[in-house]
Amino acid sequence: MKNFLTPLFLFLSFANFAQTQNSVDAYKLNQDFGNIIQSLADNYIYLKDKKTDFDCVKDKYANVVGNVKTNQERVLFFEYLLNEFYDTNLLLNTTTKSSFRLHSPLHIVLKEGKFYVQNIWYSQIKDFGKNIIGAEVLNFNSKEFNKVIDDFPTQCANKNLPEVREWIANKIISGRLNESRILTLKLTDDRKISLDVDNIKIKEDKKLLTVRKENGIAIIKINNSLGNNKLIKRFDRQLNTLLNTKGLILDLRNTVDGENDYVARAIMSRFIDKDLPYQKNITKEKYGNNPEVNRSRLEFVSPRGTQYNKPVVVLVGRWTGSTGENLAVGLDGMERAKIVGSEMGKLVGSTIDYSFENRKYGYRIPTQKLYHVNGILKENFVPEFNIIQQSTLVDDVLVKAFNLFELKDLNNFDSKDVTTNNIIAKTDKKP
Repeated sequence: MKNFLTPLFLFLSFANFAQTQNSVDAYKLNQDFGNIIQSLADNYIYLKDKKTDFDCVKDKYANVVGNVKTNQERVLFFEYLLNEFYDTNLLLNTTTKSSFRLHSPLHIVLKEGKFYVQNIWYSQIKDFGKNIIGAEVLNFNSKEFNKVIDDFPTQCANKNLPEVREWIANKIISGRLNESRILTLKLTDDRKISLDVDNIKIKEDKKLLTVRKENGIAIIKINNSLGNNKLIKRFDRQLNTLLNTKGLILDLRNTVDGENDYVARAIMSRFIDKDLPYQKNITKEKYGNNPEVNRSRLEFVSPRGTQYNKPVVVLVGRWTGSTGENLAVGLDGMERAKIVGSEMGKLVGSTIDYSFENRKYGYRIPTQKLYHVNGILKENFVPEFNIIQQSTLVDDVLVKAFNLFELKDLNNFDSKDVTTNNIIAKTDKKP
């Protein structure tokens, strides 16, 4: 018990919380704890896929819930509990000053026990000037990086598993809201540098989308606005002015936030001339003590407005999340676009918001698994043109997109006949 509480209260001690802060009512906190545990057991569709011992989670957190005294501690208590499942789409709908951010402008990967920078948020970082791709992460805030991972405040997730360790590593460089993020990196030429992640300048795009043309090709960049219904009318107006272009590049590399399939379907509907399947959903049903049964359905999107029937290329990356992933996977499944870029954000499934009994906020749980129409889980999708980032100085993804328009037969980009008959056999694979 002591080992678990130490990091919780240690981190809180740096926040200078006032002693007069309201204490948490023990009965209500226990009620909320039981609520979230039951919600996970009943609704978290990835629960059985995770390598986390659920009984361990229930026991460890039940043992310490009585020691949580303030509202700030309570938020971290539930945040740490959800972190046990190393799932970025499973989260609390509130934060404290000591909470972890949801993402950072870097993405690192684990190779043979060491961590390396694989991607930077090229489309949004400005005036960076350093090529840190391939750099090894040595330290975080002057502490050996693997030791920081070992000290990450989870108790039941197996930190020796590569997928768990890599998820925690990226959570660490996302950082706490009230702490600095200074990395010691060893570059590929063996030079060591210090990188303050908070000094990386991120572009702020206030418009819902931006549009430009280059060599007869239109480029529409979605500015992290897929969660905003107003994007639909704005997108329609812009697309209607681009119907005579030779082709379209849809840039989804800044869609890290927002979950709104209504907007995704509205955008996809402008690129087809008939109903087409774009994803398969699987959820589970269980009533009382009766057996659990999977329920699956194939989702279609219908044409809307004037069809844009020219070739389309979609740009994706690690900061293409949730709805952006659904949009890219859907257009690929309908064979209506070529997808260029790296693996995406891997925000699993489709979520539902749940409420605590006694709190004004709640938490989000993935309750459905989403599949490409070919049967691949959305989070396992890899672009047909998978670009390994080589430099922070050149936009390799955009360069590849323009090369496709130059080298490919443009007719190959057109919508092809995708029917229910040739989809069902592919999507009825065991999830």
